[in-house]
Amino acid sequence: MSDLALVTGASGFVGSAVARHLAAEGISLRLTVRSDSKRDNLEGLKAEIVVADMRDGAAMAKAARGARWLFHVAADYRLWAKDPEEIVRNNLEGTRAVMQAALAAGVERVVYTSSVATLKPHDDGTPADETSRHTVDTAIGAYKRSKLVAERLVERLVRDEGLPAVIVNPSTPIGPRDIKPTPTGRVIVEAARGGIPAFVDTGLNIVHVDDVAAGHILALKQGRIGESYVLGGEDVSFRAMVGEVARLTGRRPPTVGLPRGPLFPLAYAAEAVARFTGKEPFITADALKMAKYKMFFSSAKAVRELGYSARPWREAIADALAWFRMTGTVK
Repeated sequence: MSDLALVTGASGFVGSAVARHLAAEGISLRLTVRSDSKRDNLEGLKAEIVVADMRDGAAMAKAARGARWLFHVAADYRLWAKDPEEIVRNNLEGTRAVMQAALAAGVERVVYTSSVATLKPHDDGTPADETSRHTVDTAIGAYKRSKLVAERLVERLVRDEGLPAVIVNPSTPIGPRDIKPTPTGRVIVEAARGGIPAFVDTGLNIVHVDDVAAGHILALKQGRIGESYVLGGEDVSFRAMVGEVARLTGRRPPTVGLPRGPLFPLAYAAEAVARFTGKEPFITADALKMAKYKMFFSSAKAVRELGYSARPWREAIADALAWFRMTGTVK
């Protein structure tokens, strides 16, 4: 078996970063992309490109043959859909197909990209870690539930079928090549355009996408099978995040704090419009429910066991803005 790594979702934000870090390690690449995926993020990468949907068991089994390592990064990363259960089905069945393909191919090590969406934030705002686990009943929204059930599936396959998987839980990656962009990337773009004049009192853990990618490589080399590792950066208030975007774009930072309650009618209206347009709304009821909690997380386990580290969050903001400017998304 050659030193070949299969990366699913390689045309995406995190997937392309993982692929580039593997290439820098001198590892041969086989990358799966969907037939309708943009491939801009793969420019300059020397790799075998395979068109395969993660839910297609036969296609994934074929893609996994001969691979020594497998990075399952592909995911349906939407916070809203006309049919919310579609997100759950996609991430669960996609993960099932990829993990079964890894088992059939005899892959030596799997790194599964989960999310801090599976972890329950602390009510008092102190950072949560891998031991603070959501249940299906406590997870808010279809995306969180989808990542939760997919992660539990991986854990069962490790325990019952010997799947050699390590789980990583990125927090909120930002940085270059956010091609869609992600929900957080959309916030940065709107703030840069002056479209966020106020803020809600919430917070999140910001990490540079390249630090997340480096964490995947560390998990491959140092991670313990069956264990999960938060790959985060720094805990930041939402106000500070959009304020930093304003500072870097020469705009006035928002100074008005808004309570969540009065925003729910706006969210419901936005979702109603989205059902007709098919375009994901900028504000959703689930996002407002999540905003009740500060999404703060600790990467201490990854630091201790993997040797993981992350750069300051402001560098991640600056790199994200630079990329959005380069692509013309932000003028």
